[in-house]
Amino acid sequence: MIVWMKQLQAAYGISFLWLICLVYFIQGFRSFVWTAVSYQLKDRLNLSPSASQLVFSIAFFPWSIKPLYGILSDCIPIRGRKRIPYLIFSTILSLLPWLMLGLKASLRSSSGPLMMLLTIQNLGSAMTDVVVDAMIAEAVRCERAAFAGDLQSMTWFAMAFGGICGSLLGGFALTNLQIEIIFLLFSILPAMQLLSCGLIEEDSSGVKVFTEFGNSISSHREDGNGNISESDVSSVKKYKASTTRRKKSSKNRKKGKFITTASETLQKEGSLAVQWSKSLKSAIYSLYQAFGQPIILRPMTWFFLAHVTVPNLSSVMFYYQTEFLNLDASFLGTTRIVGWLGLVVGTFIFNRFLKSMKLRRILMLTQVGLAILSLLDVVLVSRLNVSFGISDKLMVLCGSALADAVNQFKFMPFLILSGQLCPPGIEGTLFALFMSINNLGSTLGSFVGAGLASVLNISSGSFDNLLLGIFVQVICIFIPVGFLFLIPKEVTGIAA
Repeated sequence: MIVWMKQLQAAYGISFLWLICLVYFIQGFRSFVWTAVSYQLKDRLNLSPSASQLVFSIAFFPWSIKPLYGILSDCIPIRGRKRIPYLIFSTILSLLPWLMLGLKASLRSSSGPLMMLLTIQNLGSAMTDVVVDAMIAEAVRCERAAFAGDLQSMTWFAMAFGGICGSLLGGFALTNLQIEIIFLLFSILPAMQLLSCGLIEEDSSGVKVFTEFGNSISSHREDGNGNISESDVSSVKKYKASTTRRKKSSKNRKKGKFITTASETLQKEGSLAVQWSKSLKSAIYSLYQAFGQPIILRPMTWFFLAHVTVPNLSSVMFYYQTEFLNLDASFLGTTRIVGWLGLVVGTFIFNRFLKSMKLRRILMLTQVGLAILSLLDVVLVSRLNVSFGISDKLMVLCGSALADAVNQFKFMPFLILSGQLCPPGIEGTLFALFMSINNLGSTLGSFVGAGLASVLNISSGSFDNLLLGIFVQVICIFIPVGFLFLIPKEVTGIAA
């Protein structure tokens, strides 16, 4: 493990590894603060289950337009840099809402301002996710491609570790701390992320120069004895020489040797605007051309339909578990930990036993499995488990673990198909588009669930029609099975 970490450090630099691990840890740790948001909507604002789910659906909409952030950072550099300025901007958007909600009671006590700030926060988090993914792609391509899988594994581990920590501490914090303190405590992490952005140095061609806590360059390559290679020595000399030239050029400009008139400045800015416009048009056209191909459009349509056609009743079940079953926050945090472990187990099972199976068959079995798991909710809501002496906590724990494991069987084929369908040259932006379609489908599924809860008059303290709502959900889960012809017939998890 230590050797592996040293290899990654030599390949990418410790500051770069620290930044990406911190970003993904925060993404997983978000459960710490979003559990508090759920209780704020339920207990302080007294929103109904459908209204609460509507707030979450709107607040998470920025995750559905991720390609926009990718196109902006790819096509419109800020002072010659494409990543770090956008990362700083997105981190500020992630940080300020939590500070404002923690410091000003009126903002968290009204659904309108609260929803607006949560939406801004998700905008920052989604943009950060896209920019860091792009930085990882550039680092893998420009530094050591042999460690690409290791780098992805590290980021996934950081996010899983963050999720487990957030779930563990979230329930404890809700039991012992005020909600505003939880918001302020969480803001420490994006503040650390903002400071960490200063550790990374980016030149005009990308994030290739990593600042090692005071050292000017750390992206060197070492030989087996830990010595810097001659090519890297040469690179360092060239870098220092170019830095010296830039300093001299700056001094000369200050002395008046290079005078730029106002008209020349305007002309330069105008040419930049034209270049940005052409670059944006080219990127959007490439996405349109790629996504318009049936081989890409058809499977992505299936994954979109798989979310939209199934009402998401997660907020309704949260109300039922906390108000009717009287499950406390610390226990619900434990269920999320079990859910993370279920996700890990699901990933292992897929990679070990299901990679050679046709994706159509996997997805069909996944929908059937989700329908069976929804029947567990039927047992819970109808109180049949009590008749058989099975506790509510055991039912919720098993349901959470199995649901995350089975959902991973759907997400893994999505990742496989996305990787296979992305044409060369626009992999990052098109993959962001695929993820956005997936996220948009989930958001619209939440809207459908909120509508269903409203139609059935399911409200806080009134769950008489919840059983009917779950039956509707079970029936809808089978709808995507009828559209499996959209998935390529022969594709498996190990297809080229």
